[in-house]
Amino acid sequence: MTSELIFVGLGLSGTDGMTVKALNALKECDKIYAEFYTSTLIGTKVEDLEAVIGKKIKVLYRAQVEECDDIIEDAKTMRVGFVTAGDTMSATTHVDLRIQAAEAGIPVRLFHGITIFSGCPTSLGLQNYKFGRTVTLPFIEDNYHPRSPYDHIKQNKDLGLHTMILLDIRADELRYMTAHQAIEWLLEGEKKWGEGLVTDDTLLCVASKVGSPEERIFAGYPKDLLEMDLGEPLQTLVLPGNLHFMEAFALVRFAGAPESILDDE
Repeated sequence: MTSELIFVGLGLSGTDGMTVKALNALKECDKIYAEFYTSTLIGTKVEDLEAVIGKKIKVLYRAQVEECDDIIEDAKTMRVGFVTAGDTMSATTHVDLRIQAAEAGIPVRLFHGITIFSGCPTSLGLQNYKFGRTVTLPFIEDNYHPRSPYDHIKQNKDLGLHTMILLDIRADELRYMTAHQAIEWLLEGEKKWGEGLVTDDTLLCVASKVGSPEERIFAGYPKDLLEMDLGEPLQTLVLPGNLHFMEAFALVRFAGAPESILDDE
């Protein structure tokens, strides 16, 4: 058998979100692993992927990817596929796996997929190069409400940069933070830390199920968004920095932002 490790980004939704090249490569694999704790493939079951590829898929949890060496050991003697939603190299865990393969002398191929890092900004009409550091909001549990996400968003805002805010996923528990919970997270943070990050007239954007037929986008002020049906997870929040006039027009026309934001440009 051929020794090889093939990384495939499946895109954002459906079994047809991967490239044709990626699909053909997976059909040649002797064994396929998958992980969906980093992100979930919208509207798609593992069985759907298996039917399209024509092979069984072993789904791994975080600890199995980070601590188990099955993938590397298998790839020493066979062609192994490793698939994720989005793009596999967007997660440091997967970069580490690629490094392990290189150190073991295992040939590697990458097949990139559409990711939320490009899909969310373009759906909203925001310019990718104007985004600062991406931030993830964890669930508030047992009084755990870390300040660091708040501070990172504030740093981006002070520089005039947009912030993409990823929402916590607990795939093994089927728990997905909603946009409403994320907005409340920020409002609670404002009460605690009071740096002026979020006020009544702070514009926020929500992108729901990006890349799927159910994609919906919104832009508005916190109180208004909390009263709206913002679709279903998976959702992403964006706190814009300084808007180019074209970005402002896009948010008004595509995402329903208040036309008053045009007066600021």
